[in-house]
Amino acid sequence: MTGSAPPEPAAAPEPSAPGVALASAQGRWIVLATVLGSTMALLDSTVVNVALPRMGRDLGADLAVLQWTVNAYLLTLAGLILVGGALGDRFGRRRVFVLGVVWFAAGSLLCGIAPNEGVLIAARALQGVGGALLTPGSLALIQGSIAAGDRGRAVGLWSGFGGVGAAVGPFVGGWLVDGPGWRWVFLLNVPVAAVCVPVALRHVPESRDPAARGRFDVLGAALGAAALALLTYALIEARSGSAAVTVAAAGGVLLSAVFVYVERRRPDPMVPPEIFASRQFTAVNVVTLFVYAAFGGFFFLVVLQLQVVCGYSAVASGAALLPTTVLMLLLSARSGALGERIGPRIPLTAGPLLCAAGLLLMLRVGPGASYVADVLPALVVLGLGLTALVAPLTEAVLASVDPGRAGLASGINNAAARVAGLLAVAALPLLTGMGAEAYLSAPEFDAAFERAMLWCAGALAVGAAVAWTTVRTPQPAACHPQCRTHCAVSAPPLERPAEPTAPRETA
Repeated sequence: MTGSAPPEPAAAPEPSAPGVALASAQGRWIVLATVLGSTMALLDSTVVNVALPRMGRDLGADLAVLQWTVNAYLLTLAGLILVGGALGDRFGRRRVFVLGVVWFAAGSLLCGIAPNEGVLIAARALQGVGGALLTPGSLALIQGSIAAGDRGRAVGLWSGFGGVGAAVGPFVGGWLVDGPGWRWVFLLNVPVAAVCVPVALRHVPESRDPAARGRFDVLGAALGAAALALLTYALIEARSGSAAVTVAAAGGVLLSAVFVYVERRRPDPMVPPEIFASRQFTAVNVVTLFVYAAFGGFFFLVVLQLQVVCGYSAVASGAALLPTTVLMLLLSARSGALGERIGPRIPLTAGPLLCAAGLLLMLRVGPGASYVADVLPALVVLGLGLTALVAPLTEAVLASVDPGRAGLASGINNAAARVAGLLAVAALPLLTGMGAEAYLSAPEFDAAFERAMLWCAGALAVGAAVAWTTVRTPQPAACHPQCRTHCAVSAPPLERPAEPTAPRETA
């Protein structure tokens, strides 16, 4: 399950322009366009995970292809999401958003007609580029277009509809896989984009950040993406023991070091090193890496476990995951309010521990497992842990930096979560001894799944320990509307700052 990413600073001043009233026809069109665009990206990994077993069998693919099907998308999305936000600020958020929707739809079409696994993986990487362009712009369009007095309700609607989509996405994805076929998981994005693009062009006003200046950190983005690609390749292909794996691993480590060196010396870096001078920001991001690595690994493997080992159909395995997102949909607002009152330390400790307990309960899910007695309790405990964790984590990130850097801090945190998921999907099969054909053998996959749940629960426990020992209570911050009904499990909600002085152009 996911999405995105894949997110008004609390102290942002009121915009000088009045903006569009939410109650107006144009205001409703703006919300519709942003919901359609963000939902495409939010549902992508949710639906794709449900389709993986059928996809692999139809293409005659091994486990590495399934890993690359997930990771090719995450690789370009995580590597470019900060660039996507910067492009929107500079050249126009609507323009970049629409470009992202079109790009995403084109990548989806190519996925849907892919004749083999090579084309599918390349098309998934193209989808990730589209996702990196549209995801930051979705919320920024609301914040840059809707009148200040209505903005909180508009963001709440945007988040709420996204939450509903995340809740029903696995079921719809399973229905498509069992019905028309897995290719329709991707092809469905094309008509959605065909509605979204004309609505955005006709009804959404253009906005940009007049303060955006300096050069784009193209070198930093390229180094970061290349380092991730090499490390991912090394982890996925490590079983082969070839010299290419050693070269890729060494190259990935070297490029990571070069990335840090370059970012420290560029005048306008993609990831300014000084933002990590905030111990709170650094601590929360370390927690993010551990917990979202566990989530990324779990949601990649759990649908395979339900279908391969437990014998579920695609629609049944998708529907099985509904309790987790429904709990987040119903309880996120209360969790955010509680975190605001007591601070992030306890939620960021208790939440991962609850999630770890849920994953340990998944050890009972094997051949012949009962949904009510075995699967449901694990997913309910996991859902409660996610609900306790996500909104306070996002609030802690935003409260740990100056309000003017809330968008940057949120983007870095969102990217960190996606990188964690990317590396977990690459590393877990290696750590658990899964063979290339493991997902075709129920006994082999079941044994590896049990080991994977122990690894994921351990990562969550480490995240909880880091939170308890390093996270402190920052200045109080109001619960942001996008956290109140947040149901994506691939990354925390993404914050984009409103630009109060940005001139608004006519559509």
